[in-house]
Amino acid sequence: MSIIEREAQVASRADAEPAVALFRSLGDPARLAIVRRLAVGEARVAELTRDLGLAQSTVSSHVGCLKDCGLVDGRMEGRRVYYSLARPELLDMLAAAETLLAATGSAVALCPTYGMDGQDSAC
Repeated sequence: MSIIEREAQVASRADAEPAVALFRSLGDPARLAIVRRLAVGEARVAELTRDLGLAQSTVSSHVGCLKDCGLVDGRMEGRRVYYSLARPELLDMLAAAETLLAATGSAVALCPTYGMDGQDSAC
């Protein structure tokens, strides 16, 4: 492999890192459920906890992670914080993912590395 080919390979890996981080941020079932719920409209942690059946500490932790990733915003109203999706493009990406999943059927779920049994997560 030439120096130019190695530099191009390193550059393409570096270019992919933000996308890898984005997909990892959505790769946890709880975080994805939070994002999908916020796609319907803003919510407080208490509402997310009730709607998703998750512990308050779990929701708070994952909302914090999503905020750190720039995917969720918080709006203060008195002492309450209402969370919403930070970018409308996220809705487009979720819709595209649903279309892709419909097209691939169960192939993704059966993937030995990242399927239902091979849970890979971040945060």
